[in-house]
Amino acid sequence: MTLLSAINRVCDIVSLSQFDSVYGSDEPNAQTMVAFAQEAGDEIARRADWQKLLKSHAAAASPETLPDDFQRLTPGGPVRTAGSVFVRPVTNSGQWAVIAGIPSATPHFFISGGQMLFSPASAAASAVIDYVSKNWVLHDPDGKHASFTADDDTTLFPERLLVKGIVWRWKRQKGLAYEDNLAEFEADLAQEINADRGAG
Repeated sequence: MTLLSAINRVCDIVSLSQFDSVYGSDEPNAQTMVAFAQEAGDEIARRADWQKLLKSHAAAASPETLPDDFQRLTPGGPVRTAGSVFVRPVTNSGQWAVIAGIPSATPHFFISGGQMLFSPASAAASAVIDYVSKNWVLHDPDGKHASFTADDDTTLFPERLLVKGIVWRWKRQKGLAYEDNLAEFEADLAQEINADRGAG
């Protein structure tokens, strides 16, 4: 399912005429649909660690610049040294100042300004960083992006969620009852997240 086919499916549900093209269209309804598709896709991508968005990055030194598509670290031990020792996270700059000033045998990391800092610095060499990519849109032949750029773009999560995410947003904007559609979206999202994790 592409951006265009997803939006045309929404049109069928909300009783609008289908579009020949939506991305870059001057038609107000098409522009609104594309905006809602982007908003829905951003939310769906953020709310789960989708398998197709999981990536790894090999560090070289401290500080290590995080990849351009970095969204967030995966939960539960996302950083490990070349010797397969988990690197402990530090989220407070004050704590990091103390740890960096007095390096311990236990490796730590801290993220600041798009970079990952390691203490001791030697722990960075060939360390593996597991993260979730922010690029959930697939555009052939250019690869993955964080936003729609064409009618034939597809998503890296189940496309039916995009349709359901657009429907409830459209109805809410038009002042129509949307609560049932939102509840259906939430239930399907939970089901797809479990299926993506292999939980069925």
